[in-house]
Amino acid sequence: MVKAIRIAATGGPEVLDYVDTEPGTPGPGEARVRHHAIGVNYIDTYFRSGLYKLDLPSGLGQEGAGVVEAVGEGVTHVAPGDRVAYAGGPSGAYSEARVMPAHYLVRLPESVSFETGAAMMLQGLTVQYLFRQTYALQPGQTILFHAAAGGVGLIACQWARALGVNLIGTVGSEEKAALARAHGAAHVINYNTEDVVQRVLEITGGAKVPVVYDSVGKDTFIRSLDCLQPRGLMVSFGNASGAVPPFALSELASRGSLYITRPTLFSYAATRPALEAMAAELFEMVESGKVKIEVKQRFALRDAAEAHRALEGRRTTGSTVLLP
Repeated sequence: MVKAIRIAATGGPEVLDYVDTEPGTPGPGEARVRHHAIGVNYIDTYFRSGLYKLDLPSGLGQEGAGVVEAVGEGVTHVAPGDRVAYAGGPSGAYSEARVMPAHYLVRLPESVSFETGAAMMLQGLTVQYLFRQTYALQPGQTILFHAAAGGVGLIACQWARALGVNLIGTVGSEEKAALARAHGAAHVINYNTEDVVQRVLEITGGAKVPVVYDSVGKDTFIRSLDCLQPRGLMVSFGNASGAVPPFALSELASRGSLYITRPTLFSYAATRPALEAMAAELFEMVESGKVKIEVKQRFALRDAAEAHRALEGRRTTGSTVLLP
């Protein structure tokens, strides 16, 4: 038996139960992983609250790092004893050990710790597809990135700097502004004390930006559209403040024939070759030192509810992990 977090109903952090479970034996295409660290991401709160649907009862969490204990028939890309990390697949990472589809596992370089591996996969792969695929950034461009001091945001600040891109980051406090600047943001806007649209106009000399990356959702959506150049791209990849309400397509037309996309990591990493290529680029960025993964919060697995309260209360910066 192993300890794991399970939910029998959706709701607040109080629905997270710390229980005994039996991980089982891997079937065809599966592997059993003993976790050394588990990533905590905002998407976990969407599943817990019911914003994203889960078949209940269920585990929670989609990111972890550890050691392969056993593999099922047909699994050849990982073997027992391998250090691995993953993002995606069925919920259930909040556990000491689990059986899961082996497709999502990638070998973790020896130079990367388990904590770093657990903290970087979902967030780092997200930045990879946002910057390298959803909109292929070019040196010298100026972009707008919301929540720049969060886990995804701090990786984005560093990756943008490595690409020679001027990232304008939005944050909610002066402490977070300093953090974003220290990680490579060219400009920082405190949305609690400054007008985001006006500041973007000032920074860009009235030109606005070709792309906005917005994981906040409801609270920033219209302002994000107002920061885009004609034919610019709105990348809505999260809902931290709530889901974006329905809006008329004329909102895009009136601002200059804007584009909008709602991407997910799981679409971009749907095939094994795509996942391996994305992970290889992420590992290269981390091993080169161009991107440093900073684990700012650590909680015991049994305290997952407290981790969720900190995340939803916007009391976190950088990455958060659970430790079995």
